Amino acid sequence: MAMEKAASFLSSLVGGAGGSPEPAATVRSITVYPLKSCRGISVPQATVTSTGFRWDRQWMVVNTKGRAVTQRVEPSLALVEADMPPEAFAAEEDWQPAPGSHMVIRAPGMDPLKIPLAAEHATIDGVGVWDWSGSAHDEGTEAAEWFSAYLGKPSRLVRFKEGSETRPTDPDYAQGYKVMFADAFPILIASQGSLDALNEILKEPVQMNRFRANIIVDGCHPYSEDLWKTVKTNWLTFICVRLRDCCQVPNVDQENATPGIEPNETLRTFRSGEVLCPSHKNKRQVFFGQNLVCKESLSANGKGRIIKVGDPVYVLQSFSSHDEAPA
Repeated sequence: MAMEKAASFLSSLVGGAGGSPEPAATVRSITVYPLKSCRGISVPQATVTSTGFRWDRQWMVVNTKGRAVTQRVEPSLALVEADMPPEAFAAEEDWQPAPGSHMVIRAPGMDPLKIPLAAEHATIDGVGVWDWSGSAHDEGTEAAEWFSAYLGKPSRLVRFKEGSETRPTDPDYAQGYKVMFADAFPILIASQGSLDALNEILKEPVQMNRFRANIIVDGCHPYSEDLWKTVKTNWLTFICVRLRDCCQVPNVDQENATPGIEPNETLRTFRSGEVLCPSHKNKRQVFFGQNLVCKESLSANGKGRIIKVGDPVYVLQSFSSHDEAPA
């Protein structure tokens, strides 16, 4: 009897009926963005840390005032690629860079730039992203000259100072969680179905890289992720804390760094706060995808925090309407 009750309880957790849980979707792809606002790396699996995926948004380009430089003002960052050692995304969660481990940064017209992953760093103060400011590791003169030459203005490359700095998420949406240089929350999820539905009405289809999601799922209805409240993949539980509001970056073609007005202009006609959730205050925002936090990231024990391509996604809880979903 005890075993039957346990089986029934586990089945209810993953939304199954009759002991046969059915996933709502499957993880189609995973992307990690080491450099904020630059190209991401498609990986077969990723380790969830206390700030999101390991290596995600750990580096950032800043201007002479220490403020973040993004595609909002420098669309050419869309063409900057960062390659990490393959072992950085291996299953060994405690992998540490060796003295010869590098991140290699490339961009059109530029020689490759190697950033040591295990080097000692100087500290730069007054680094800021949105309403947060603090100190960061300075990646040095060579990196500063490289980005200054590429962008055509004085710039520096900095790395989040994990040892002494903390950047909390908005407590109104995710109390107790934190990020590095991500805009607001640790992880962004979107569905392929949502993109396919959008592309059916766009004059020119767009790729998912416009939206810079970390997890792309497939097999669910378009925009069904809007109403997900709690989802589970294997042993990880993700809480959907806020609909993702689109800035101007989705309007930048990630293949040629050309800004435009789509897809946001079309999204505004049926994905704005005014249309989806009129009782909310953010009526002018345009929404695509969901921001997530991982419940297990608050635990001191980091073992087993890996999500893989092909993992089933189970919906444990849902919102009843868009007006109920945080936005």
